Amino acid sequence: MGHKAGFVNIIGNPNVGKSTLMNALVGDKLSIITSKAQTTRHRILGIVNGEGYQIVYSDTPGILKPKYKLQERMLKFVTGALSDADVLLYVTDYMDDPSKNSGFVEKLIQVNTPLLLLVNKIDIKTDSGLKETVEKWMNTFDDVQIIPISALKKTNLDVVLSEIIKLLPESPPYFPDDQLTDKTERFLVSEIIREKIILFYKQEIPYAVEVDVDSFIDKKDIIRISAKIYVTRDSQKGIIIGKGGSSLKRVGTEARKDIEAFFGKKVFLELFVKVRKDWKDNERYLKQWGYN
Repeated sequence: MGHKAGFVNIIGNPNVGKSTLMNALVGDKLSIITSKAQTTRHRILGIVNGEGYQIVYSDTPGILKPKYKLQERMLKFVTGALSDADVLLYVTDYMDDPSKNSGFVEKLIQVNTPLLLLVNKIDIKTDSGLKETVEKWMNTFDDVQIIPISALKKTNLDVVLSEIIKLLPESPPYFPDDQLTDKTERFLVSEIIREKIILFYKQEIPYAVEVDVDSFIDKKDIIRISAKIYVTRDSQKGIIIGKGGSSLKRVGTEARKDIEAFFGKKVFLELFVKVRKDWKDNERYLKQWGYN
């Protein structure tokens, strides 16, 4: 048998563990993981090479009903994932239900792409409850393979990998064997910064924020980074900065630690906060930040 390669797209409702699964399958932290919905905004590729195969995983935003243009773009990333996949991983969990976003489930039923349905978070689900969840999805999909997993504990991910390899088409690699992702260094840095904001702030702040890396200068002994945090209102700017700049300093310190760990190098990180009103509904800004 020849070399296998293909695109494996991960889809599902918010907070079912898609990004945790993506990072576990890739072996590196590429996607933001938090308990808040709508954490993932872009499609993020993670590339894995093995003996005789290359898998290009794609993490996608959670399925939602758009309220503004940013969310419309996010949903387009998801629907696009249905049409350009060689294998689809539909991730659900013990709290999820086929009736949630039933319209999207109907679309998924009609897709001819090979599909694996993964019931995540079995580490916090009783055996009887898991059986009930699996039966619900068996009654929704005809002839689909359902694999109970724990992305957090990496339970049954070897089974998932084995099934993916079986379904991949024969193809030469799409990417060099030393490439981890399609995203730039600037994008990865912006996501690390945004993750800290999601973790440290409450209410509307995480959803009002976008991060743009102005400069990324990789020198011999240090990486110098300058980034802007954009919010939609002046009051949010004050919250991000905090009293005497304490909150912004905390974001910078924790982000710098993760950036240094990712790149294996000392980092100097400079952060600024700016207001761009209604950027989530502004076509120009959305295009500038890659939501197109």
